[in-house]
Amino acid sequence: MLTTVIVLTGIGLFCSIMIIAVDILIPSKIASLKKIEEVSSILPQANCGACGYPGCFGYAQAVVKNPDIFFSSPCMLLLQDKDRVASLEKILGISIDLSKMSKKAVIHCNGKSDIIYEYSGVNSCKAAAQLQSGYKKCPFACLGFGDCAEVCPKDAIYIDEEKNIAVVDDTKCIGCGRCVVECPQNLIEIVPADTKIVLLCSYKELKNIPGRERCESACIHCKKCYNSCKYDAITWNKEVAMPEFNPEKCTLCYECIKACPNDVLHDFTKMIEGK
Repeated sequence: MLTTVIVLTGIGLFCSIMIIAVDILIPSKIASLKKIEEVSSILPQANCGACGYPGCFGYAQAVVKNPDIFFSSPCMLLLQDKDRVASLEKILGISIDLSKMSKKAVIHCNGKSDIIYEYSGVNSCKAAAQLQSGYKKCPFACLGFGDCAEVCPKDAIYIDEEKNIAVVDDTKCIGCGRCVVECPQNLIEIVPADTKIVLLCSYKELKNIPGRERCESACIHCKKCYNSCKYDAITWNKEVAMPEFNPEKCTLCYECIKACPNDVLHDFTKMIEGK
C-alpha cells in the first residue's frame, strides 16, 4: 500500500514538473516560430537557394536565430522592395543601409577560346560540361548555352552570339546569385557594386588539364598587375595563382589594366554604367 502511494506521488510530482516546464518553454517557442513565419512571409518565396539556405523558410529560420546572417548572405530579391525591407528591419530589430548592400554578377570569361569538337548534345551548359569539361579548348570557358540567363529574374544576362558566352547587363543585374548556382564551370561571382577592377578570366594554371589550353585572352599569371599597383589594392592568391582586388584601396589609376599583356582586366564601374 505504501509503495503504491509513493509511486502515485512520484508520478504526480513528475507531471507537475513537466507542466511547469511546458508552460515556461512553449510560449517562447511559439513566439520564435511566429517571428520565423513573419520573416518568411515577406521573403520572395523563390526558394532559389542563392542565399545558401534550403528555401525561404530555412533562410527565415537562420536570420531569426542570427540577424547578422542577413548582412553576410542577404536576399537580393528582397532588397529590391523598400517596403519589405522596412518590415524586415522592424521584425528583426536591425537597420539596413541599401546603398551599402548593392551587388552585381561578374562572369569571369572573355570568350576567346577555340572550339575543339562539335557538340551536338542537349543545349545546356550542365550537359555540355559533363563531356571533357566542355567543347572549348579552355576547360574553364563559358559554354554559352545560357543556363544562367534562364534563371535570371531581371533578364540581366544574355548570350553574346559573336563570342558565344554569357554576358551580364549590370544596369539590370540585382546580384541575386541565382546564376551562380546554375553555372557548372563556376565562372560567376557576386561582387559588391562598388567593385572597381574585375578579372575576366578563370583559368587556373595550378589546375592545368592535359591537352587543354588557355585562350589568347587569358590570365597568364605573370603578376604584372600585382607588381604595378602602388596602393596595395591587389593581393596575389597563391592557391590559384591569380590576383584579387580591394575596391577600398583602388584609386582606378589604371596602372594594372595598362600592365596586363592580355587585356584581361576591366573597369567594372564602366560595365555597371553600360559603357
